[in-house]
Amino acid sequence: MSPNRLPLIALVALCSLDPAARAADAAAPATRPAWVNISDPVVADLVAQGKKLGYPGQSAGVIVDIGNGGAVYLVIAGQGLWRSTDQGATFALAADPKVVGGRCETSYSIDLDASGPGRFACFMLDGKCASTLDAGKTWRPMADVGRNWDYAAVDWADPDAKTIFALRHEAGGEIYLSRDAGRKWEMIGKDAKFAAVGLADAQTLLTTKGDGILRSTDAGKTWNRVSDLTPVGRVARPYNGALWWLAKEGLIVSRDKGLTWAKVGGPVNASIGPWFASDRHIVVAGKAGFFETTDAGQTWALVTAPPVGYTVPMPGWFANLTWDPATDVFYASQMGKPAWKYRRGAPAAAATRPATGG
Repeated sequence: MSPNRLPLIALVALCSLDPAARAADAAAPATRPAWVNISDPVVADLVAQGKKLGYPGQSAGVIVDIGNGGAVYLVIAGQGLWRSTDQGATFALAADPKVVGGRCETSYSIDLDASGPGRFACFMLDGKCASTLDAGKTWRPMADVGRNWDYAAVDWADPDAKTIFALRHEAGGEIYLSRDAGRKWEMIGKDAKFAAVGLADAQTLLTTKGDGILRSTDAGKTWNRVSDLTPVGRVARPYNGALWWLAKEGLIVSRDKGLTWAKVGGPVNASIGPWFASDRHIVVAGKAGFFETTDAGQTWALVTAPPVGYTVPMPGWFANLTWDPATDVFYASQMGKPAWKYRRGAPAAAATRPATGG
């Protein structure tokens, strides 16, 4: 990247059509810090080099490699995956478009091992997909399956992370299984109602068709309904020996490989996440923004609304939102829009302007 970087851009004010977000704005408009644009310098440098961004331009996905020094990975549409080790102040190319290309369709397009630093898998739309077990030093390419994926779950309990359960993009609800980290894929079912994926182990799969939780112990050959709770998060997240899932009823958890499920505290209007500082300190996100609990879900508080123009038209879709518990920094990316960071407690910028691209 050129050393002549554009200045970072801060957001003049956060707003939302959601009543909870408007209430938070009204409560403390002078003290809440601004979102800061972190993708414009990368995009400007690419344009200056004559690079052509993929559809629909700008940023297209973000994750934090939790436990690995707060490294942030940012997708630039059609221009690969970029890594920052200074909370988005500067970026360097981590994977070129021939390795990780296209864009993230959902907030679950990149699946991260929350307990293993440097382990994540990129399930891209209209681009190349790959996984890494060493923070991008080496990549394991995946075979293309049409336009590829909306979201997927990886069996992170396996040191080699070979088993993947994925839902293909705009294919009538086709679900696929891979036993070799995506080098080969097997379609194991098709139903337009399939709306989520989860892996308890290499043989135990989880999904929903919009009414309760379905579980398979034979790699998808047969399914049994095991709970009336209905996930809205697109991927069940493993953490601390349990599986966690955002549902219509709020955050839910299973400690027996998805056989039984229990609600974690009260309801929360979210479909993205969760992210963990501990079993009690959890952050989730949705249309209104980021919500936080420090008492295992007994109470939830809105931390901040998303950047201006960000949308979640259906659960988990389009907006890529994430949180780094180590630095307490929040990140947002959405295809066709700039990427932003929000550092809680930082003073609001004196001179700001609205977000570009949406």
